[in-house]
Amino acid sequence: MEMLENLKVESTKKKIKRRIGKEEWIQRLLIIGMILAFLIMLVLPLLQLFTQAFYDKDGAFIGVANFSKYFTTPTLVQSLQNTIWISGVTTIIAVTLAFAYAYAIGRTNVFGKRVFQYIALLPLFAPTMMHGIALTYLFGNQGLVTKGMFGLFEGIQIPLYGPVGIVIAEVMYTFPQAFLILLIAFQGSDYRLYEASNMLGASKTKQFFTVTLPSVKYGLISAMFVVFTLSFTDFGAPKIVGGQYNVLATDVYKQVIGQQNMPMGATVGMILLIPAIFAFAVDRITQRKQANFLSSKAVPYRITANKKRDVVSFIYCSVITLMIILLLVAVGIAASVKVWPYNMSFTFEHFNFSSLTGDGLEAFKNSVIVSAVTAVIGAILTFMFAYAIEKIDQLQFFRKTGYFFSIVPLAIPGLVLGLGYVFFFSQPTIQIFGLSVTNPFHSLYGTIAVLVLVNIIHFYSVTFVTATTALKKLDREFELVSQSMGIPFYKTFFRVTVPMCLPAILEMVMYYFVNSMVTVSAVVFLYAADFKLAAVSIVNMDDAGNVAPAAAMSVLIVVTNIVVRVVYEWGTKALRSRTSQWQKR
Repeated sequence: MEMLENLKVESTKKKIKRRIGKEEWIQRLLIIGMILAFLIMLVLPLLQLFTQAFYDKDGAFIGVANFSKYFTTPTLVQSLQNTIWISGVTTIIAVTLAFAYAYAIGRTNVFGKRVFQYIALLPLFAPTMMHGIALTYLFGNQGLVTKGMFGLFEGIQIPLYGPVGIVIAEVMYTFPQAFLILLIAFQGSDYRLYEASNMLGASKTKQFFTVTLPSVKYGLISAMFVVFTLSFTDFGAPKIVGGQYNVLATDVYKQVIGQQNMPMGATVGMILLIPAIFAFAVDRITQRKQANFLSSKAVPYRITANKKRDVVSFIYCSVITLMIILLLVAVGIAASVKVWPYNMSFTFEHFNFSSLTGDGLEAFKNSVIVSAVTAVIGAILTFMFAYAIEKIDQLQFFRKTGYFFSIVPLAIPGLVLGLGYVFFFSQPTIQIFGLSVTNPFHSLYGTIAVLVLVNIIHFYSVTFVTATTALKKLDREFELVSQSMGIPFYKTFFRVTVPMCLPAILEMVMYYFVNSMVTVSAVVFLYAADFKLAAVSIVNMDDAGNVAPAAAMSVLIVVTNIVVRVVYEWGTKALRSRTSQWQKR
């Protein structure tokens, strides 16, 4: 009898061992699949971009001749200097404005705080070209401000087409990102430092320089580098209001589209990548230091009553929000009148793109399709890869490699990524260590698949951080208890992990959709002639002088993103409350 029981125990152990072995293989396959996906979507395209910079148009290896030619061509060097100047000025202005705005939201009892916060984020829902189009209708030769609101006051004329216009457009584009970073920094300050400062009798001015600034310094540094990188690599604003003022991003476009000089385009792309990588490295260091700076015993900041401060904050926030709303209204009016400013009668004819593109709203529909597919597939892949890195104990080296690949896209400008995809996916054969190898992914070029892939990897890093943050909140005991009870890890994943992280997953879906709708830099080289996208159509229509239809397409994108966001917030409000109950117990 005892022998029979021992046999049963041994049999059970073997079954558990077989099951654990099977699960381990599934987990390993998931990790290996993740690495292969990164190789296809990130590493190989960037490698092809890098190698192209060392070849000429005929495919002959020429070493660093392209870089020498670039730095000895005065017009190209001038573009680099222009880009650095634009980025520097934009950083100073945008971070200063965002700092004051974040201070008003986070440190005062300003009236309408929630409304001000939402309006500050509206530029995130618009393609960067829209800011340039709005400025054209405000400060162009026939602009509202230039003409004094149709004669209501003395007109103000500025040299819009050039560095001034680019800086204004870039400030509007980067302001929301800087505001969000600084608002989080203000909200994370420790109130005990202010209590100690008050006890020592420090004045408000001294308190600001000795307590407030040091407590948000890492957020301030991060905001500066984020703004600098975004404005350094942006393509939309210089394309619309740059005029003859060249910057690196438009140089890449001209070299590739205008002159078909792919090697020089790759060279400029590599130069465009250098400051982005540097800014990325500094940003990662400051984020790590900020994490170490925060204490678990920190006391949240308590806002004291100060009517004068609140009134000043309200006036300042009102001015900033008025500027943002004015830009949106200008584009809306431009899209809704017949001929600005000569015939201001209301019309919807600019929303009928058939006479311009021949396919009506097809480009807009294509963008919605690409964004929706990107959102669903991107969120699934990102969450699965984040789960593999955070929750699976197999193949530690590959998991660390996967983590590195997951944060790298944050440093890659969209133009550079898109150009890398052209070099990789458009080639029937690729060169690997001097060997010519058939490219199995060549058939994807010119299809919706390559657009989805480039969008996923372009916006991957932010959603990856969202996923890992949600996964780290889950107690490790869920997996341990499941394993001890003999429950396969994939059942725990679908029945416990996914439901608890559902708000984060939906937020990832939202992020992918909105950004895929507004992006142009990553897809401007990849779309097929019979499958145009809305954001790219804005560039093409503006190039052809059809600014009003370009404004109309911008309005469609903004309204779509806002509607989707409102539906998302309304639909997930109850879900977030329900899934967070377990954390309160």
